[in-house]
Amino acid sequence: MFRSFAVFNYRVWFIGAVVSNIGAWMQATAQNWVVLTELTNNDAGAMGITMALQFAPPLLLVSVTGWVADRFDRRKLIMLTQSAMLLLAIALGVLILSGAMTLPMMYGFALALGVVTAFDNPARQAFVSDLVTRENASNAVALNAASFNTARLIGPAVAGIMIVIVGSGWVFLVNALTFTAMIGALALMRIRELIPRAKTSGRSRLADGFRYVGGRPDLLVIFSMVFLLGAFGMNFPIFASTMALEFGRGADGFGLLSSILAIGSLSGALLAARRDRARMRVVILGAGGFGLAMMASSLAPTYELYGVSLVLIGFAVVTMLTTANGYVQTTTDPALRGRVLALYMAILLGGTPVGAPIVGWMADAFGTRVAIFVAAVVALLACGIGVAWTLASGRLHRHESRRFRLTLDETLPLSVVAPAPAEFSDEVAGTTPIRLPGTDRAPGSDRPAPRDARPHPQHG
Repeated sequence: MFRSFAVFNYRVWFIGAVVSNIGAWMQATAQNWVVLTELTNNDAGAMGITMALQFAPPLLLVSVTGWVADRFDRRKLIMLTQSAMLLLAIALGVLILSGAMTLPMMYGFALALGVVTAFDNPARQAFVSDLVTRENASNAVALNAASFNTARLIGPAVAGIMIVIVGSGWVFLVNALTFTAMIGALALMRIRELIPRAKTSGRSRLADGFRYVGGRPDLLVIFSMVFLLGAFGMNFPIFASTMALEFGRGADGFGLLSSILAIGSLSGALLAARRDRARMRVVILGAGGFGLAMMASSLAPTYELYGVSLVLIGFAVVTMLTTANGYVQTTTDPALRGRVLALYMAILLGGTPVGAPIVGWMADAFGTRVAIFVAAVVALLACGIGVAWTLASGRLHRHESRRFRLTLDETLPLSVVAPAPAEFSDEVAGTTPIRLPGTDRAPGSDRPAPRDARPHPQHG
């Protein structure tokens, strides 16, 4: 379960991420509560607009952010984005404490955070592959999810208590301090122990990620499922805050619900870390379980039972998303991983600008329970898409020796861009054409030598 901790750089990264994520969850909780109760009169629609502004940039800037994650030093890029978020958190805290914050200003800060996050997310997701070998990538992704949900277990509860005792502004200032943990962790890393990255020429590469995903039906299915869950199912701030108000609870009750959700999320992440690899069937089952758990939560008659349903929701959604992330990482050409992960994050987060305003409007017009029920139906639709593709793809077979058991074909990494060889070898020397002096032809060939005459790796 914890095999990636054998790598020093990953241990340092994990510790910094836990601290930073706790602060991020504290800020997210405080921001949603400020919009809902301090800047508006329990307006779920305003919260939906805030979330839409914050999550739109990853979708709109996807081609640029993915290319940046593949082209530049990810470690330095993350240090830059984390520093920018630190400054934004300080500004938010000062404006709220001084009483100068307004709803339009909060919209502006949400958009600014979204732009920074658009560059931060693909870099952080792809950076995992710079810390551990491909064999441990799925485990490292799952442990990242465990870090994220450990923070979710602590951050919202702490934020709720702080809002009640000292006010929401201080939550943003404390979050600013937590960014120093991630920046310090990146500074402490042993640069020589980072995994060498595949190199590309960088010419005409912005669209390579789109073309690659377009040629992978399995990724298109996963992206479709993730979009549906991200757009309609993962609007937990809207669901939890409005349900807390329905049950007569305040900021502390809202924060507690977010922490309860994290109990199931952490369990799902740790179980994902135990698996040897990410499988498509786990993604499909996770989406189905999420839909059923959401349907149960829409019928919960008490605050306590609603909290129990959140444990199941957290377990299902993290199982699905962690496995989907690991699947994308381990079956994607390393030279395109940053761009493909940027697409993945854009679709996951970019669904929020589409779904959050709709969900917020439904919660205001028809009640929160109706909005949750609709999200459950959409999640079951996502599960149906995965099941339909699995049956139509021909990857499902009857087991050779067990009559009633079915098996799925494994997806191996596909390569469309040949990475530059990391070092000299006899194999490279024997397969690489060499241009003759004064000619543009390769020896023994009637055609001009290709501009990039590097060997293509073979995959079994």
